[in-house]
Amino acid sequence: MSKAKQKAERGTLKKVLQYLRPYWALVAMSILLSAVTVALTLYVPVLIGKAIDMIVGKGNVQLEAIVKLMLKVGVMVAATGAVQWVVNSINNRITYQVVRDVRAQAFRRLQILPLSYIDSHPAGEIVSRVIADVDQFADGLLLGFTQMFTGVVTILGTLIFMLSIRPAIALLVVVLTPLSFVVARFVATHTYSMFKVQSETRGEQTAFMDEMIGNQKVVKAFGHEQQNMERFDEINERLEKCSLKAIFFSSITNPCTRFVNSVVYAAVALGGALVCVATAGTAAPFTVGSLSALLSYANQYTKPFNEISGVITELQNALACASRIFRLIAEEPQTPDDPDARTLENAKGQVHLEHVSFSYVPEKKLLENLNLTVQPGQHVAIVGPTGCGKTTLINLLMRFYDVNRGAILVDGTDIRQMKRRSLRAAFGMVLQETWLKAGTIRENIVMGKPDATDEEVIAAAKASHAHSFIKRLPQGYDTVIGEDGGSLSQGQKQLLCITRIMLCLPPMLILDEATSSIDTRTELRIQKAFATMMQGRTTFIVAHRLSTIREADVILVMRDGNIIEQGNHEELLKKNGFYARLYNSQFAA
Repeated sequence: MSKAKQKAERGTLKKVLQYLRPYWALVAMSILLSAVTVALTLYVPVLIGKAIDMIVGKGNVQLEAIVKLMLKVGVMVAATGAVQWVVNSINNRITYQVVRDVRAQAFRRLQILPLSYIDSHPAGEIVSRVIADVDQFADGLLLGFTQMFTGVVTILGTLIFMLSIRPAIALLVVVLTPLSFVVARFVATHTYSMFKVQSETRGEQTAFMDEMIGNQKVVKAFGHEQQNMERFDEINERLEKCSLKAIFFSSITNPCTRFVNSVVYAAVALGGALVCVATAGTAAPFTVGSLSALLSYANQYTKPFNEISGVITELQNALACASRIFRLIAEEPQTPDDPDARTLENAKGQVHLEHVSFSYVPEKKLLENLNLTVQPGQHVAIVGPTGCGKTTLINLLMRFYDVNRGAILVDGTDIRQMKRRSLRAAFGMVLQETWLKAGTIRENIVMGKPDATDEEVIAAAKASHAHSFIKRLPQGYDTVIGEDGGSLSQGQKQLLCITRIMLCLPPMLILDEATSSIDTRTELRIQKAFATMMQGRTTFIVAHRLSTIREADVILVMRDGNIIEQGNHEELLKKNGFYARLYNSQFAA
């Protein structure tokens, strides 16, 4: 294994141990009870050996004594089973508490990761890390607790018992045992990287399926089914190949270690039989009962090597999956709010951009030296061709991204010196892309104002013209909808998003194609409702349909990340520039 891989594996294992630290008492109890289980298990061959000697060694069979020994064996076996059940329960508790902690921390990290991370990673791949990889990690961890501790204690215990019975044969076992370690090491060096590739490929497959299922209408509309099948088959074949490699190397462990164990058992049987014959009739004979106990110990001694080698293989898979989820948890979070960051309260709505420059990737410039002053209550429309930076400007105002250079000020304060939560609470945003969570209609409306009364919710729904279609639903405002709106139409979903803003009435508004999915008649009504709501509120309107922004106080015309024209509708038409050409192209008839 390369030094880099060894270092990565050690780092992952160290993090796993850190997650185990809060449960050290349970871990200690598991180890202690595992030792008790092994002690009880190892005492049984001693009793059986004595019973064999009672039968073989004397002419008259002491039936009463043998029955007592067998009863004792039964009690030991029952006690072993009970303790083993307790150990398994403790191990399950440790494993799934650790898994709960890992998933909770991963989800918490997702809440504070910058949007740049979310935008640059497929949603399905992230879901695969938090769900599938953590499940694989749990399986490996559970196997480790269940078999690793018991196996190690069994090896030590049986070795001590064998040394007490016949040291020479015990040493023979110790000499042959390293063969199992050689096999296990060979497998371990090959499986970690293979399981890592398997985990990554499985994440890629999950991401592709999530993307295709979520956009099945577009796939069918453009007849892209065959191309998708070819792409899926390609990923599936890669997953098959890397999975076969990983499973092949992990599956050869058990047969190889079983072969070694059989060699050890045969050596003990042959050596013990020869010693029995050689010491027969001497003062200290090696009895058949002792040989039986020794063979039992030899079998128990080698068995854990099978289990441990299997555990090591599973641990390779678990560590590979754990490293992916730990990489997510270790991702750099968004820049935290300054300790002395102020809370934006009673915002007036003055917005000022000073020499703002921003790009998503350094080599591709987007916004360059942007300057803008918006007075409280002004309505600012932003227009321009696709990709000119309209939505990017909105992302910067909401501080979803921070500017590379320059500053954005709200009410005279740099937004980087404000608490994000208070800044975003001052904005009401309706986007072209709607988002609704699984829950009731009411729960979706009151997201920004959880303590709203039913009267306030209904008033907001009437203002957005959503009340009529909500009342037609089976349970009205208590109707449960599925993820992303379920069976609601795109227009109905957009009306619900508008209702949210109508309910909150924040001091500043962002409307990014807010009525793009709504029919013309309803749009005219909503525009009137918007006009009432926007009175006295600073509003940023992103629009492609220029007829909706003619009443804006200021229209910003953007192109290639710069504001090339600025003014109201009449002023820009008189200039006969880029805006005039855009406007006239929409109303050429």
